[in-house]
Amino acid sequence: MIDPTSLDDHAFAVWAAERAGAVLIDVRAGAEAAGLEGKALKDAGDAAAQAELDRVLTAHRPGDSVLSEEAADDKSRLTASRVWIIDPLDGTREFSEPPRDDWAVHVALWQDGDLVAGAVAQPALGETFSTGRPSVVPPRTSERPRIAVSRSRPPAFVEALAAELDAELVPMGSAGVKVMSVVRDVADAYVHAGGQYQWDNAAPVAVARAAGLHCSRVDGSPIVYNEDDTSLPDLIVCRPELAEQIVDFVRRHGTD
Repeated sequence: MIDPTSLDDHAFAVWAAERAGAVLIDVRAGAEAAGLEGKALKDAGDAAAQAELDRVLTAHRPGDSVLSEEAADDKSRLTASRVWIIDPLDGTREFSEPPRDDWAVHVALWQDGDLVAGAVAQPALGETFSTGRPSVVPPRTSERPRIAVSRSRPPAFVEALAAELDAELVPMGSAGVKVMSVVRDVADAYVHAGGQYQWDNAAPVAVARAAGLHCSRVDGSPIVYNEDDTSLPDLIVCRPELAEQIVDFVRRHGTD
């Protein structure tokens, strides 16, 4: 029997993300019988995963603050030394479209100025990526660079970037899944501009950094978390050898 209180922060992030993931699998499995689909299924998943993460964090990390997409931000985190940054269900659209598997649970820990632990669970794949056991990104298997993009609204500037790099665009769901696609050698870069929040990418960035990938804002500056403004509108996660080319393109052309 696991005692979650005794787990180190890396293992706890994995455990918490997988607990929320198991709840989401149950919600999805019972959706038809409960008459849940579309927005109702999205909302049920968000609520159930948030409730589980709130329960385990309250029980096993009671002294820590929390920033979550699905909870009110009372700003107490701004004076805390430890803040869990969570997204109970990243990719609600994909979650609501069974049997899609490109959705995730994000659990990250910010401590004294930077991310120190994180886990991204992809429950429908039965996989969790974490800082405790960092992935070893294999040598690139594709001759042309592959850039992960939104399947519904890829930014126009990424199409221009792909043309300059002679890259292939790979559409997929949630932000976490896109970042993990670089970790998994399904893509070589994820470049985003146009709106995200700290919870959308904190855990994925923590995992990607641990795997040795380049992570920055699109202008090459560091990504900073636990800021008062939760907006974090752009980022690059890529293989280190592509970083200079991507940042240079954005500096020359912008993201409009």
